[in-house]
Amino acid sequence: MRFSLSVKIKFEQMKKVSVGVDIGGTNTAIGVVDDMGHVLTKDNIATPIHGDINLYIDELAASIKNLITNAKLLNEDLEILGIGIGAPNGNYYKGTIEHAPNLSFKGVVPFVDLLKARFDDIEAIALTNDANAAAIGEMMYGGAKGMKNFAMYTLGTGVGSGLVVNGDLVYGHDGFAGECGHTTLIPGGRLCGCGAKGHLEAYCSAPGMKRTAFELLVQTNDTESPLAKHSYNELNSKMIYDAAVEGDKLANEVFEITGGYLGQGLADTVHHNSPEAIFLFGGPLAAGNLILDPTKKAFEDHLLSIFKNKIKIMPSKLNAGDAAIVGASALVLKELEK
Repeated sequence: MRFSLSVKIKFEQMKKVSVGVDIGGTNTAIGVVDDMGHVLTKDNIATPIHGDINLYIDELAASIKNLITNAKLLNEDLEILGIGIGAPNGNYYKGTIEHAPNLSFKGVVPFVDLLKARFDDIEAIALTNDANAAAIGEMMYGGAKGMKNFAMYTLGTGVGSGLVVNGDLVYGHDGFAGECGHTTLIPGGRLCGCGAKGHLEAYCSAPGMKRTAFELLVQTNDTESPLAKHSYNELNSKMIYDAAVEGDKLANEVFEITGGYLGQGLADTVHHNSPEAIFLFGGPLAAGNLILDPTKKAFEDHLLSIFKNKIKIMPSKLNAGDAAIVGASALVLKELEK
């Protein structure tokens, strides 16, 4: 087929965008992202508790289509490359969400197939777990640009991780590789949300920090700490941070202990993969050096001598508010590279 010069120029100038979808336990974030990692327009819908996957897919598809329409109002010359989805227990190979504990959709959900049925005109639809999506976003748009070997840790309600080796995300034989948050830190230790005991996630997630705070309150019988004024259900990691900034000794000890555990876990990852850098992302990272300093110290303390002072630990360079959407959208670009 022959194009006129004007049509060729217009085609070459079309802005290429992808849709990023981040599925959380409470909300689903959706955005249209250009190939420079800029979010053009975004929206949120509730991640439902009703467990009806088809109803949720209909709601999600409607939101995506509405965002695409809005993006085209801003720039009519858009080419939609595809849809990338980050989800808990997302299986990249099968396009499924499998037995996700924090979602109401039980069992194995054929998510990509269900979404493709609503988008006949979009070929590239891919899904992976949320931490893997964050790693891809860091590689495409963040601090890991140009790196072939790095790890991404996401700290929040849980502890997720994505591992990049020789420029490729590691999925393993079944699509679930990289669950570093579920390595055993303390045998027989705290009960993890997955049902096992002593996992890194039980100590270094935001709920893990809260558990550390209450353990210290019980051990020290400290009634002066501002943390003692809150019930277990009320306390959160932001309150611990605020108390630490105000100089509260117990709150600062929470960060020291959490950083110590995290550094130990990161050292294990280095011994497995020898990354150039480890990126950290999530709410606790807002505490800056309160969490980073003890993490780096424990990290170096637990490393083999051949790795010492060689691996960088850095906060993610992605915009915190849009990182999950951008990371999911970047999955499309990685798909199209193949």
